[in-house]
Amino acid sequence: MTENLQSIETIGSTGKPQAEKPSDPLQADYEEGKRYLENLEYGQAAVALHNALVGFKEKNDDAGIANASNQLGHVCFAREEYENALKHYEKAFGICDKSNDRMSLLAVLKRIVEVHKSLKQYDPAIESSLAILDHYQDNRDPQGTVTTLEEMAEIYLKADKKEKAADTYRTIASIHKNFRHETIAAGFMKKAARLTS
Repeated sequence: MTENLQSIETIGSTGKPQAEKPSDPLQADYEEGKRYLENLEYGQAAVALHNALVGFKEKNDDAGIANASNQLGHVCFAREEYENALKHYEKAFGICDKSNDRMSLLAVLKRIVEVHKSLKQYDPAIESSLAILDHYQDNRDPQGTVTTLEEMAEIYLKADKKEKAADTYRTIASIHKNFRHETIAAGFMKKAARLTS
């Protein structure tokens, strides 16, 4: 029964943008751009989101600017226009940082890491990963910490920094050991040993 209610909720949300369209054309452009992006229609997504961004800038709407910039980053990333994607993500990051929106910061940082990896800019990718790691450690989130460390180990390997990758695997192993995940910890210690042998 509850699952059926979920579909009703979905129907309600698709009706919402239509209701908003006449009252807020900027929001309508933004929603339209997101729909085009979901449908992989990148050219139309870019136009709609750019129009929304220009309008949000005219209204000094920081939240709107951050959201539109973030979505434009997604469009550019999908089109493999990594430099432009990075500019849009950094704009969104700056606004989220200013407003201390930690969850949005984290989401944007993850995208920034992806862009740096695509550009083979491994040092900035590690720097952004360290910022993500700080966030997870502040929130005492071992799962997020381990996931980020695994990502960092992969980046170190791509950058041909095997010793740093090995150190990262040893750190992951120690976290698993703290939670008595002995088998998983041993697996990461083996990965570290293979890199340093």
